[in-house]
Amino acid sequence: MPRFSAGLLMYRVNNNTIEVLLAHPGGPFFQKKDDGAWSIPKGEPEPGEDLLAAAQREFEEETGLKPVGPWIPLKPIQQKGGKIVHAWGFQGDCDPSTLTSNTFTMEWPPKSGRQREFPEIDRAEFFDLDRARKKIKAGQEALIEELALMLRERSPKPP
Repeated sequence: MPRFSAGLLMYRVNNNTIEVLLAHPGGPFFQKKDDGAWSIPKGEPEPGEDLLAAAQREFEEETGLKPVGPWIPLKPIQQKGGKIVHAWGFQGDCDPSTLTSNTFTMEWPPKSGRQREFPEIDRAEFFDLDRARKKIKAGQEALIEELALMLRERSPKPP
């Protein structure tokens, strides 16, 4: 049975350029990874939890920001490992350096018997669409593409 995840893709328009907020996963395994490691803020829903509600909760847990709609539903994508990601775009802005994430605990170093706490995301950043395509985890770039297409279709055309 496939696993599900729900997340939000925040965007802003800066000098007529669409930028999206991506999160870098925390913990020792991703410390030295950059291109192809970033993600939209997302997580698994609780049993019976509405997917949009889960996406909002996860965004707030991972960034410290309370997201506000309106929401732009995006087509679910399937990641390489089989997880299906449901996502919504929304317009917002923040200073990524001020974001705070919840934490998780794991044994580190492996087989040491010591438990260490790490942030779920260790940093977040706005990227223009070209840079975002390079930074985001494989499979999630379709979310960026769909959001960008929808935003272009909504914007008024020059005369």
